[in-house]
Amino acid sequence: MKLCMIGTGYVGLVSGVCFSDLGNDVICVDKDLNKIDNLKKGIIPIYEPGLEELILKNFKNNRLKFSTDLKESVSKSDIIFICVGTPTKKNSSDADLTQVYNVVKEITKSISKFKIIITKSTVPITTGDQIEKIISKKIPKKLFSVVSNPEFLREGEAIRDFNYPDRVVIGTDNKRSNKTLKNLYAPLISKGTKYINTSRRAAELIKYASNAFLATKITFINELSNLCEKIDVNIEDISIGMGLDKRIGSRFLRAGPAYGGSCFPKDTKAIVSTSDRFKSNLSVIKSVIKSNDNRSSLLLKRIFDILNNKVKNKKICFLGVTFKANTDDMRDSSCLSMIPTLLKKGAKINYFDPTGEKNEFKNFKNVSYSNDIKSGISNSDLIIIHTEWNDFKSINFNKTVKNKNYKIFDMRKIYSPKKMKEQKIKYFAIGS
Repeated sequence: MKLCMIGTGYVGLVSGVCFSDLGNDVICVDKDLNKIDNLKKGIIPIYEPGLEELILKNFKNNRLKFSTDLKESVSKSDIIFICVGTPTKKNSSDADLTQVYNVVKEITKSISKFKIIITKSTVPITTGDQIEKIISKKIPKKLFSVVSNPEFLREGEAIRDFNYPDRVVIGTDNKRSNKTLKNLYAPLISKGTKYINTSRRAAELIKYASNAFLATKITFINELSNLCEKIDVNIEDISIGMGLDKRIGSRFLRAGPAYGGSCFPKDTKAIVSTSDRFKSNLSVIKSVIKSNDNRSSLLLKRIFDILNNKVKNKKICFLGVTFKANTDDMRDSSCLSMIPTLLKKGAKINYFDPTGEKNEFKNFKNVSYSNDIKSGISNSDLIIIHTEWNDFKSINFNKTVKNKNYKIFDMRKIYSPKKMKEQKIKYFAIGS
């Protein structure tokens, strides 16, 4: 099939590349000329395991193309995926749909035969209705169909999630579109993926509801970890004991820093904003947002306690600064609030992250980037394990750290407190 992915961000690029790998002809479009030129050269704008190899393979086989010409790309394609950003509006909880509607207006100029127009971007309920209204002002309804097809890609696991999804959700009552999209996803359905056809509004809500529920699980276990720290109970025992209940499940029951990234923060706010618009109170999700906002402050308090409130001139090393492992995404990472606060208290910060130095910290005094783990932790007073990269799971701290009075704060609890104690390491962890 001939597909056009509008937007080469995380969703558009990963989905487009994976669709091409299934044998479709895909054009990935972006107005950023530099990004498109780099993609043609095999230079990838995001870190995602396995993505570079798939891009090079399918670009070479001519199934994957990159372009800045939206009009031509839409004209050549039968299915159009809108994959642009929907960030939170400034001074508001609403999703900013400016990019979505701008794209829709441009698409309208290129429709001369039947097109399936799909929102792959995460958009609030009724966005599809609005898109249909915009297009129908200039194009007969028989020439287009607006469909919601939300993505459920986890950063760091996106290619696997695309190829082996739990479900494919298609929001449309148009039989022609539903049949076409079922054929598009046939290679995944044949491997056992559930194909769900719902109303368009239901598909839009499924995405928000899913992310809000996962954010709730993270926040729930984080709050329980606070209690565990007060009563000398290991949060991992609680997570395992709960997770083995099939009604609950173990995924997303790992205590740690506040949730971050491209989805949970903005999507929880957006669904609450939508519920307020329809005069329905999502009180649970509102509490989740409030609790998550407070999470970094609680972790900072723990850091101050570990250092006996003597933060000035302390050398603190962060191992990992992205919001999670296997991604270079810094959006809403806890480090973005914790590091500036520690600097104000007089700390000297350095960090190591497998995805390299971060622009977010380049303008800060007393923040330095280390090129490897050893140089990062060797002279540290406090080592904070912030992200659960595999690189951090088997460090010989006593051999590497020169400062004999160093301490470790493990925000991901990837080490055994018992083994740390046996090695006489001053070790502190989330939820214990």
